[in-house]
Order: sequence, then C-alpha cells, then structure tokens
Amino acid sequence: MYNDIKVKESQSQIDFDKGCGYQMRISDYVANYILELLEENEDESVEIKRNELANTIGCVPSQINYVLTSRFTPEQGYLVESQRGGGGYIRITRKSYNKESYIMHIMHNIGDTLDTATAKSIIHSLSQKQAVQTNTLKAMAAAVSNQAYTVVPQAKRDQLRASVFKNMLITQL
Repeated sequence: MYNDIKVKESQSQIDFDKGCGYQMRISDYVANYILELLEENEDESVEIKRNELANTIGCVPSQINYVLTSRFTPEQGYLVESQRGGGGYIRITRKSYNKESYIMHIMHNIGDTLDTATAKSIIHSLSQKQAVQTNTLKAMAAAVSNQAYTVVPQAKRDQLRASVFKNMLITQL
C-alpha cells in the first residue's frame, strides 16, 4: 500500500549536478525525490523513514524535516503524518481536489492573517496545480507583495493581505 524507502548501496552516492554546472539545492532534491515517490504511487500516499531517506540522499535528517514542513503543507495540498519510535515512519498524502475545492481549502487555511512568504508559497502551489491562470497568478503575486502595503501600518499588513488574497481567490470560484 505504501512505499518504504530502502537504502541500496547504489543509492548512497547521488550526484546533484544537473549538467551544465547547475547544482541543485539539497532541499530541492529532497522535495523532487518525494514528489517522484508520490507520482509512482497510485494512491497518492507514500510512507518513508526519515533516517533512511536522509542516508539515501546523503543529508542530515533535519533537512528532511525542513522540506516536509516547508514544501508539503496543507496549503499546498499535502497531509504529513508521523509515527515516532523504532518502527516509525512519515506518511505523506497528496490531497486530490477539484479546482473549486482546492481554492476553498486554501481559503479555509489562510485564517485572519497571511505573511508574504506563505502567500508566495500558496501562489506557487496554485501554479503547480494549474488552478489559476498565469495572468491571475501574476496579479495575485503583485497584490500580496510587501511593496503593495508600504502605506499600511506594519501591524495591519498581514491582516489586509489575507483579506485581499481571499477576495482574489473568491473570483476564481
């Protein structure tokens, strides 16, 4: 039902060089690796062991945690569950939504405030899922940028950003 990451001797050395001198960041590589596992698994869930994955990729386990908390969030359509202990695992489930449900899910998770970094992450997720047209995504990015709120007192910016972003999302339903 779930894929367990098995460490093989051939997997212990991974070349992050993508050709032409481009070096992929370890966090990008970890995220892509997990996304590939999800693509291979038809039920859209994958079960991994953090230490085994870290050994496979050649990084420290805390880098796996960073990727999970920054790239596999509910706002991006993922559910991450962990079971601690000797047989512990991390289960990552990709939520399947139609466009309207996905946008409603995002709106529900935004809450009363929205910082710039989270807004950019949500816009990236909307782009990845092709839930919103490119021109609209550009308008959203401009509307949630810090430059758009320079005349607003710092204490109110995230609250106003959340309201503006939610209203932009409503237009996509």
